[in-house]
Amino acid sequence: MTAAETSGHGPRERMVFSAAQLIRRDGVTSTGMREAATYAKAPRGSLQHYFPGGKEQLVNEAVGWAGRYAGKRVARFLAALPDPAPSELFAAMVRQWTEEFETDGFDRGCPVVAATVDCAESVESTREAVAAAFAAWTGPVAGALTEMGVPEERAAALATLMISALEGAILIARAERDVRALTTVAAELGPVLDAAVRTNG
Repeated sequence: MTAAETSGHGPRERMVFSAAQLIRRDGVTSTGMREAATYAKAPRGSLQHYFPGGKEQLVNEAVGWAGRYAGKRVARFLAALPDPAPSELFAAMVRQWTEEFETDGFDRGCPVVAATVDCAESVESTREAVAAAFAAWTGPVAGALTEMGVPEERAAALATLMISALEGAILIARAERDVRALTTVAAELGPVLDAAVRTNG
């Protein structure tokens, strides 16, 4: 998730992206609309115009953006794999985070998880946005697994397992200030994922 990926976008899109980045770092409670506008280099007067539902709308749209972003990354990971396999896809998903942590430090996590922790029990619309974001990510992972030979009846369950393991490892890595948990889940889960591929004969 980089600011370069929003270049050429209008103020509304930049504010959604910026809110996602601030939520990653500070959580929902500490992220303000004005701060998101400043981060996006957007005029404060545009906040009410673009987000008449206030902070709740901005947060929900940021969460939705994050889910779609994660889902689109799946195809990009697959395209970069010389010999696609479930373990290799999961390793690529993990590598995105290990590289970010090793390069930029451990101060930012997943905005979808942050919104879950801060709002899932108190703001119903945000809980729904979070659930939809996970679905937007799980669906492409399950589809990729099916394409690689995992039976369709197992693909959704294994996609949920992959995302759950990754998100848990991200939290542990941030707590420990170490990528150990990420490398561990990639190594341990990889063989389980590959064993699910249907073999001919």
